[in-house]
Amino acid sequence: MAVTQQEIENRLWDAADELRVAMPEAQYSSVVFPLMFWKYLSDTWEHNHQTFLEENEDLGLSAEEANEVEYRTYQTFKIPSIHPGTVAERRASWSSILATVTQPGLGQRVRASLQAIETANPDKFSRLFGSMAWASEEVLAGEVLAAVMQAMDRTPKMHEGNMSHDVLGGAYEYLLKRFSDGSGTRAGQFFTPREVVELIVEVLEPKSFESVYDPTCGSGGMLIASASLLKAHGGRGYTLKLHGQESVPDTAGVARMNLFMHNLTQFKVEVGDTLKDPRFTKPDGTVAQFDVILANPPYSLKWKPWSNDPRAIGGVAPQSSADWAFVQHMIASMDPKKGRAGVVLPHGVLFRGGQEAAIRQRVLDDDLLEAVIGLPSNLFYSTTIPTCILVFRAPGTKAPERQGGVLFIDASTRFSKAKNRNILAAADIADTVAAYHSKFDAGGNPVDPVVEAGLSARFVPTMEIAASGYDLNIGRYVKQAAAEQEDLGTLIDAYNIARAERQKTEQRMLAVLADAGIEGFDE
Repeated sequence: MAVTQQEIENRLWDAADELRVAMPEAQYSSVVFPLMFWKYLSDTWEHNHQTFLEENEDLGLSAEEANEVEYRTYQTFKIPSIHPGTVAERRASWSSILATVTQPGLGQRVRASLQAIETANPDKFSRLFGSMAWASEEVLAGEVLAAVMQAMDRTPKMHEGNMSHDVLGGAYEYLLKRFSDGSGTRAGQFFTPREVVELIVEVLEPKSFESVYDPTCGSGGMLIASASLLKAHGGRGYTLKLHGQESVPDTAGVARMNLFMHNLTQFKVEVGDTLKDPRFTKPDGTVAQFDVILANPPYSLKWKPWSNDPRAIGGVAPQSSADWAFVQHMIASMDPKKGRAGVVLPHGVLFRGGQEAAIRQRVLDDDLLEAVIGLPSNLFYSTTIPTCILVFRAPGTKAPERQGGVLFIDASTRFSKAKNRNILAAADIADTVAAYHSKFDAGGNPVDPVVEAGLSARFVPTMEIAASGYDLNIGRYVKQAAAEQEDLGTLIDAYNIARAERQKTEQRMLAVLADAGIEGFDE
């Protein structure tokens, strides 16, 4: 009998809830996801093994022949033995270790099993399970780990004969969201709200057989959404070539497991700092290029600026904020014929001065920026500030009517309130995407009445933006039909920048006066 989505989600949450006595909810994912994936692999392997036995029992195969046939035709990965040739030998499977949960050293046996699976499948599962620090008795008592495993074992068998990958992947996504709802700002490190992901993917429109790249992939949600939405639109999501890079090894493992759970096998997720050490490169050392690039990078990250890097078009982003460095990396990663990119960033990138202003001017002069979409505040787990989506196209690939200008969409009032944050409803996403696809008259205003209540949009020539000092602040170019509200986050950002500039100027003035022998000036 097929397993329902609700059933598996409830059972998995019951298993996760066993951890409440041992750790905060923010840490559940580090334990639950490796165990869940291990059970999925074990259930799948055992199901395929049983099928092999049933279909080949009368062939009289030797042990060696049987092993060859099974792994050539029935199995796509190995569940090896641990401690082979000893009295402690057992298969590194869920069921084998579950039978020993009452014995001391459970965490050690679990760790040994997961490491054995990684070693036996280097092409698929290398470093998949992360550091596994939770397997230590000092971190997670054996009786708690046993309770989690026993509760998870009440989940129906996780193999294709019993549940679809849609159900399995949906359960994984459910846990990601549930953990994020309970873990506050920490969730922003690995989870972008799915409705924001959906909006970006709808705008970028991945096509069958294209390559998709997320340079800060977190748990892999943007890559999965690209395939899911392509499938929903009648395309072949499984044909996408998915690439991601993530700086945190354990989070990269979560992404790999997530992709496998969704039956997406054409992927590569690498570990490393994308700005410092991009892992997807061409033979000449320059960054690899993709059809679709999408990301939600860490906002205003302090970083070590490049000293000599071909990605630095227009200049180098300041040490205080890597926002534009991530944009430059994404621009360099766009395929020259049909590359497009979408990135979520704070509003400060639209107007901050100094080095960022120089980069912004170069990007606009090269006509790479296609759209700026203002989002509501408090959409994300990691920050309450309003954010925006910047959409880029490879040089010369904009549609003729979009060349020489930027489309501004203000969707900041389109949201619904939820328990911990604001959310975008399906209608909010659909209306914003419709505004993105609108036609515009000579004044930059929508020709068709597709811009719904609470949305404003205008196509602005680059000359007008240049006359405004290359400032991309949305409020300069479009006005909300509803009562206008000042963007508090933007105002605070602007105030802090102005205050810092004033302090620098005063320090220079005081230094000049001191050199001239004039003293006694107070700030």
